[in-house]
Amino acid sequence: MRRRGPLFLGVAALVLAVCGSDGGATWEATSPLSGGAPAPIASSAPTLTLRPTPTTTPSPTPEPVPREFTVVATGDVLLHERLWVQAQRDADPDGDWDFAPQLASIKPVVSAADLAICHLETPLAPEDGPYEGYPVFSSPPQIVPALVETGYGACTTASNHTFDQGGAGIDRTLDYLDDVGLAHTGSARTQDEAAEPTLIEVETGAGTVTVGLLSYTYAFNGIPYPDGHPWRSNLIDEDAILAEAAAARAGGAEFVILAMHWGDEYRHDPNPQQLELGPRLIKSADVDLILGHHAHVVQPLEYFDGEWVVYGMGNLMAAHRTPGEPQNEGLLVRFTITEDLDEGGFTTTGAEYLPLLQTDAMPVSVVNVPAALDGGDAGTATTVRIDKAMDRTTEVVGRRDAFGHGLGLIDD
Repeated sequence: MRRRGPLFLGVAALVLAVCGSDGGATWEATSPLSGGAPAPIASSAPTLTLRPTPTTTPSPTPEPVPREFTVVATGDVLLHERLWVQAQRDADPDGDWDFAPQLASIKPVVSAADLAICHLETPLAPEDGPYEGYPVFSSPPQIVPALVETGYGACTTASNHTFDQGGAGIDRTLDYLDDVGLAHTGSARTQDEAAEPTLIEVETGAGTVTVGLLSYTYAFNGIPYPDGHPWRSNLIDEDAILAEAAAARAGGAEFVILAMHWGDEYRHDPNPQQLELGPRLIKSADVDLILGHHAHVVQPLEYFDGEWVVYGMGNLMAAHRTPGEPQNEGLLVRFTITEDLDEGGFTTTGAEYLPLLQTDAMPVSVVNVPAALDGGDAGTATTVRIDKAMDRTTEVVGRRDAFGHGLGLIDD
């Protein structure tokens, strides 16, 4: 084996001086030719310092946020002549009739909802009329911009008065709604339109939710289908309802709302059709909320395993000459719908009600009853009358244990 001589060792020491480092200390070469004394290192020799490799802490994965939205709904918009007169008196500077002041008391609640649904019970007339009231309606179209101003985003249209002005009345009504961007369902201008489920995109803070909206009625007051076309409006039929709900779901609906024009007029308690069909429909896989109207008086709410049936919301706007007070009382409901990130789908996590009162003495208006009791605008209603509306509505909505399942009063 060949021995390494002094010259090799001196070169090795020099290499260490240039390349070696330990904790920032510099190694210096020694020369055996100088008796082991340290050899000076040129000032230009590099000094290498080892630094630890920085570590990157991964950002935490953000927690998913459930989508959540609110739905507000109200009862029949049934425009009797007394309401037209008030709209004339409230005309804007251009002379256009204005129904919006009659709805001013509920605007804060309606406009704050993510989706607000009205029920437009009657067909609309041409802009210049003629207008007709009971029994065959042809209503002023000036109601449509008032609904938009109040905050509504959709209207259901299937009712016993849908055919009052024939096919032309349906066409005209839906044209008016389209002109202002109000979604609609329940009647149709064409067979293709009738076959297409109504889907509404609802914006939430965590993303968009697609809501399906359906509308059906118990009858058409004996008026035949315009031109014999059964697709013109939807008659209550369980199989047809479930088929449309399934089609809405297949089309992308994540939550399906069904509006039902049903019940016995001026009776607070649901009739046999409501009590038999309502639970079956709400327990189906494709119906998530049922909103009822037609009785012209408030009816109860009922809870079914996380879902709700509102049997009847009474009137929103009407001026019946039928004797009795209850038909002047109405109901606004609000539901909070929340995405279930664990199980998938949406569940109803909040249910609330708001008693309403349609005043009869001019100037007529819709009164937010709890707000009026707290010192808000009561219109022409007396304190006694407002108290009565509050008490009766609360008693009726709770007849089927709605309060036992979390129904609360809207107090904002």
